[in-house]
Amino acid sequence: MSCGSPLGLGPGYRLAVEDDPAEADVEVLPHGLEAFNERRWPQHPPWLPLAVFIRHEGAVVAGLAGETYCGWLFIRYLWVAEELRGSGVGRELMARAEARARDRGCNSAWLDTFSFQAPGFYEKLGYEEFGRLDYPPDHQRHFLKKQLGSPE
Repeated sequence: MSCGSPLGLGPGYRLAVEDDPAEADVEVLPHGLEAFNERRWPQHPPWLPLAVFIRHEGAVVAGLAGETYCGWLFIRYLWVAEELRGSGVGRELMARAEARARDRGCNSAWLDTFSFQAPGFYEKLGYEEFGRLDYPPDHQRHFLKKQLGSPE
């Protein structure tokens, strides 16, 4: 949806709300933000992707994906196939990601999860809630963090 420039930015500018943006257009944003950050915080550590997978005959059946940045591990996704749940796979994925983050100099981790997902799982691993949002009708989004300590 395009609506010209209601901000009075002048000719050539237009405001567009997009439900299916091109990936290349979205990638402009973190690159622009990174350039801004570099001007304000020269030579800050870069965002580094991190993933840990369990594969069965080449197919991913469990995994964790996130990033490390400025001393923090951010866990974006953790998923374990139904048939592997309860077997310790999730705990092992978390342990491996935390160990790799410590190797990268991280001292803390954070993540978010919904109330119907796994807040209790993360709490058993030492994560503590630092925030919560209500999601109607009867769910919450939990934000958790953990001190990682030093590399072992």
